[in-house]
Amino acid sequence: MKKMLLKDLFSIRKGKKVEQVETTSDDSIRYIQIEDLRDDNNPKFCLPKENYVIANKNHIIIAWDGANAGTVSYGLEGAIGSTLAILETEDKNVYIPYVGKFLQSKNQYLRDTCTGATIPHVSRKALENIVIPLPSVERQKCISNTLDKAKSLIEKRKAQIEALDQLTQSVFLEMFGDPYKNPKNWPVGTIKDITLKTQYGTSKKASENKGKYPILRMGNITYNGFLDFNDMKYIDLDDSEAEKYLVHKGDLLFNRTNSKELVGKTAVYREELPMAYAGYLVKLVPNEKANSEFISGFLNSKYGKTLLYSMAKNIVGMANINAEELKRIKIYIPPRDLQDKFASIISNILERRELLNKGLKLLEENYNSLMQRAFKGELFTEEKVPNL
Repeated sequence: MKKMLLKDLFSIRKGKKVEQVETTSDDSIRYIQIEDLRDDNNPKFCLPKENYVIANKNHIIIAWDGANAGTVSYGLEGAIGSTLAILETEDKNVYIPYVGKFLQSKNQYLRDTCTGATIPHVSRKALENIVIPLPSVERQKCISNTLDKAKSLIEKRKAQIEALDQLTQSVFLEMFGDPYKNPKNWPVGTIKDITLKTQYGTSKKASENKGKYPILRMGNITYNGFLDFNDMKYIDLDDSEAEKYLVHKGDLLFNRTNSKELVGKTAVYREELPMAYAGYLVKLVPNEKANSEFISGFLNSKYGKTLLYSMAKNIVGMANINAEELKRIKIYIPPRDLQDKFASIISNILERRELLNKGLKLLEENYNSLMQRAFKGELFTEEKVPNL
């Protein structure tokens, strides 16, 4: 199998500053930004100008600057912003989706070789010197199609998980009604009325791999109300600290400081073994009038998200909602037995979600293995390329 340096196949062209328009017209074209390389569901637009760099389906697009530098996509059409670049070639032996997938497999390498002390930038030299395995076009197409099929299984599984997340909110609204309208006329109080205590997390410095307790930080709470344990640090706590800074099963965690759109991320701690939690989080322990699943459902509802966003106060580039402000939030208070029934339903949904997540992890591992084999030339031989 032939191998070639990227610089011998592609030229690199950086994007230009693009002026976005809020209202589209017959003249407007797609404006591609870094976030579009990961999520293509919220397109922006601009009016064409002569100096704009226009990507088409025969180009590979790479994020050149910023936190997502090295992210690669292809198949998008439109003007690219100044933080992006396009790779273009006239070589007829290159199948763009194949090379695009190969470069996506090099994301970590591209990130590790970035330059820039404050803002990462893709290293042109590192990019140009990537060695691309280049089998026949027929084999490139076959490999790309095979990877697409494997990827589609991953996307279907993610869609199933997303459907369960939406089901959680649907169950909340069905049982308790819209929090804004309170159609079932539940008694109204404040979160303080259903809280036994709140406690800020520890400010002690955590370690990458040393410490008695894993510590949860603001990045471990997802926007849709789950805990992500993929990036954990560790910390030691003495007995008095452990009493304050450990979160136990059934407690609620609230992200008090973050960017404005992420302040107020809320999740129930459902693990059997306690963990520590950091200072940008608040632990809330409910009293006998409520359970954490209900409070979490309320704060993660569309109404709750909108309310928290409106409450967040910007302080030096970050936004904040402190524990006292959290406790002053008005909330309807349905009977505890109904809340417990809701918690039981959520538990069943989460069991199903956990099974789907395990399946997703296996699918992703299989995809990564398939990709490694494909680019090592182990997936198909030239003599055994299926008919396309």
